[in-house]
Amino acid sequence: MHPPAQEPDTRNLKICIIGAGMGGLTSALALAKEGFKNIELYEAASNLGFVGAGIQLAPNMARILDRLGVWDPIFKEAVDVTETSIVQGAGDTELSHVNLSYINSTYGYPHMVGHRCSLANGLYEGCKREKSIKFFFSTPVESIDSFSPKPTFTAVYRDGGAPFKVEADILLAADGIKSRIRIAMLEKLGVEAHVRDTQQAAYRIMLTQDQMKDDPELLQLLDSNRVTRWIGEKRHIIAYPISNHTIYNLSTTQPDVNFAAAPEATYTTRGSKSAMLNVFADFCPRVQRILNLVPKGEVCEWKLRVHEPLPAWTHGSVALVGDACHPTLPHLAQGAAQAIEDAAVVGVVLASMPNGSPESISKALRVYERIRKDRAERIVDLAAANGRTLHLGDGAAKEERDRQFAAAKAGKGSVPDKWADAEVQRMIYGFDCTKVARDTFTELFNTERSRLS
Repeated sequence: MHPPAQEPDTRNLKICIIGAGMGGLTSALALAKEGFKNIELYEAASNLGFVGAGIQLAPNMARILDRLGVWDPIFKEAVDVTETSIVQGAGDTELSHVNLSYINSTYGYPHMVGHRCSLANGLYEGCKREKSIKFFFSTPVESIDSFSPKPTFTAVYRDGGAPFKVEADILLAADGIKSRIRIAMLEKLGVEAHVRDTQQAAYRIMLTQDQMKDDPELLQLLDSNRVTRWIGEKRHIIAYPISNHTIYNLSTTQPDVNFAAAPEATYTTRGSKSAMLNVFADFCPRVQRILNLVPKGEVCEWKLRVHEPLPAWTHGSVALVGDACHPTLPHLAQGAAQAIEDAAVVGVVLASMPNGSPESISKALRVYERIRKDRAERIVDLAAANGRTLHLGDGAAKEERDRQFAAAKAGKGSVPDKWADAEVQRMIYGFDCTKVARDTFTELFNTERSRLS
């Protein structure tokens, strides 16, 4: 007579993560902190590179990073935002001004801004301290071959060698907006959802203190703790100091009219300085002086793309994370934060499973989806709506928006720029996704049906 089968120790399960962006790195770190011992992270690039521009480090993100033990070095290089000014781009007239100093006392963390490479490096260094995490760089995933009971995928070493198959107990796809795993999952589910062209593009710009040193007015912006948003029809610029006030970061949004050359694989390309200046030619002299400081050859354009809402984020023992399931326009500065929330919840639900069976894994991943999907999609919609509000042209809607800006400046009513609105901040910053996952897991798990092949 054979002895009863023993369920595997959940902490010994093999978990593979595709993509070493914010969602992938945080997933690996969160799982390691929960005691998982066998985590493999596959990344197509040869290294993380730590490129990019500024990024906003909102309290809902900082809370998670702090619990994972990586917040302090990121915090030390960042800038505490205490105010924001919304300005009419053409006339440089302030429409509204919001004091943000209350955020720290309200949510336990200030609203910081920093360099994207500081965040990525902090997460990467945290992962490298965990013996349970193994990195595979220059190893793109070509296909997924099975979703359950054991997910399998085919990868290849870019420096040579034949494709090889990997079998896991759990597979997390943090492979971005062009996720191959998402495409395969939707095919498996018999549904379609497509990348959506927003007809918008962005310039990413960083200016050093040395580049700004001869303009006292611009140096005041660099030395401040202020986020400035210049807005105009179909366009805006958001700017703030990063890296301990040594770099001034600007991110723009404008119509995607000069973008045919952008490669589909990355959605980014080198931009033209003259084209950039032309896009914002009617903006105020202060903006013109800033943009004219940008060296030729250092203009980076970025296509802004989103995805149609997905019917599901999980299938069998596979789950999507971050931009693979909810790419977000930057108008609420929550794209990376929402990927990090995904990762934190994944860590909790997998650590809370009663056993490591495929059925238990499938149900736990469905709990992750139930906790995260509605919230993330609501923020995606809010970000898109905020962009439309900021980009209004002349007419009754713009007049009403500007009236609301003036009222908010006088302390009456909400701010039309929802990034700066207290009610929206309460919904986003006040949500503790880790606590919600721990408090609701058992109830949700017991009512969840698994989704197996």
